[in-house]
Amino acid sequence: MDIQEILRHLPHRYPFLMIDRIIKIDGNESAVGIKNVTFNEPMFQGHFPGEPVFPGVLIIEGMAQTAGAIAIAAGTRQGQDHIVYLLTVDNGKFRKPARPRDRIEYHIRKIPPRTTMGWFEAK
Repeated sequence: MDIQEILRHLPHRYPFLMIDRIIKIDGNESAVGIKNVTFNEPMFQGHFPGEPVFPGVLIIEGMAQTAGAIAIAAGTRQGQDHIVYLLTVDNGKFRKPARPRDRIEYHIRKIPPRTTMGWFEAK
């Protein structure tokens, strides 16, 4: 899924679109989204000057956007708008900071639903 297709499925726009492309999709079961972190990102002006670190909350947002894009793409019907919400994050951990020149890969997979709604897991 290239950026044009992502823009057709998600309501997010710059500067809050946290995925550049989705390189692998298995229906609405799993996906791998990509975010190329560049020094031009607006958050680096204040997070942190001289030591730029991509905010963890925006990494989580990128995971949610990847899951949302594949869920919407799998269920899209002509002429219908869809919005997907991230409702909870359980046991989130960051192993190392993301910095300019890094490529973030969002590995998303669907887990068995606890309700009638689908649930996704990210790594």
